[in-house]
Amino acid sequence: MKLLLVVSALLAASACFIYRPVPSGVSEPWKLMLLDACTRFMRTLGTVGHWLGLGSLVNTVSSRMMMADARSDADVTVVDTTLGGLPTRVFVAKSGEKLKRGVLYFHGGGWAYGSWKFYDSLLRRAAKDLDAVVMSVDYRLYPEAVFPAQYNDALAAARAFLSPQVLEDYSMDPGRLGVSGDSAGGNLAAAVALETGSDNSLSVKFKVQALIYPVLQALDFNTPSYVQNQNDCILSRPKMVQFWLWYLGGDLSLKPVLIANNHSSVEEPAVTADIRSRVDWTSLLPARVTQNFQLVVKEKGTPGVVDKLPGLMDVRAAPLLAESSVLSRAPKAYVMTCEFDVLRDDGLMYVRRLQDAGVPVTSDYLKDGFHGCISLSSIFNLGQRSEDSYVHWLQQNL
Repeated sequence: MKLLLVVSALLAASACFIYRPVPSGVSEPWKLMLLDACTRFMRTLGTVGHWLGLGSLVNTVSSRMMMADARSDADVTVVDTTLGGLPTRVFVAKSGEKLKRGVLYFHGGGWAYGSWKFYDSLLRRAAKDLDAVVMSVDYRLYPEAVFPAQYNDALAAARAFLSPQVLEDYSMDPGRLGVSGDSAGGNLAAAVALETGSDNSLSVKFKVQALIYPVLQALDFNTPSYVQNQNDCILSRPKMVQFWLWYLGGDLSLKPVLIANNHSSVEEPAVTADIRSRVDWTSLLPARVTQNFQLVVKEKGTPGVVDKLPGLMDVRAAPLLAESSVLSRAPKAYVMTCEFDVLRDDGLMYVRRLQDAGVPVTSDYLKDGFHGCISLSSIFNLGQRSEDSYVHWLQQNL
């Protein structure tokens, strides 16, 4: 009888942990619910690891749970090497043109988790279908690194990728190079695209940037998508704010301040009217998105937050804050956004700002999509669709 009670209690606890309502209209809700439970478990493990000073160990164990070995197949050669001094996995198509396309990819994970090891399927397919060389680096992660370390790693990798020596070593066509990434990796890809686009010392530049649900700003955590999806699966608003505080080296006690937009109040002198216009979703988002949501701009906020977190205003951390003249020098863009994602409006605002700056942009909006879907092509039909769309755009534009 006692055993039955214990088993029943465990089953009930498991059911409560797994069950978490998902929004109506999302793709394959029960699969998403199970995935969310697994994600929350791994994040809890990661948080405990960070508290115990075992962040690197947790990342290592997590990585080894995925496909960690450099395994070549009949179509793609896979090797582990370094790029710009960083561990890098390289996928090289075995057949096709002598000069290949080149793609530099930055993985997601809130600047704190993840590895190129989690993206084997996507990057392997991209190399094969594009007849390309695809490189993905393992940049430094929180807590060992905070901004601008991750950005500096990404930029070092990009400069090495664009160098004549690397282009020659891997037989990459200097006129067909792209930079890409998802989530926090999309943030790094966008920031690198802006920096290299404005760097006149570079003889070779990226032709395209392909951003998958990128993180692009930290001044407004009350955009329609942040409010609509604040408690949703995979990536909630509190979790995204936590990632930002980790990245910028801030104290987690500031989380409620950022969630309430008290850090970007009218009385904050650093957040000028010009800066505010660059994240003004009331003018940058389409009507179907804004609906009845209200702009949250506090008259009086919490003083000194920008001084404590200068990265909030740094274009290297928040590409959406870039001036139009800088955006105009960025490469042609692809931006994937998902309806059920707190980051949806970051991406949509960036699409509009790039277009206004004269940059050709393809906006790929997934109405049943959720954050992280492109990494799940083996589990979700949506993952396969998003992967197909991403690779197809690169085929047509790179």
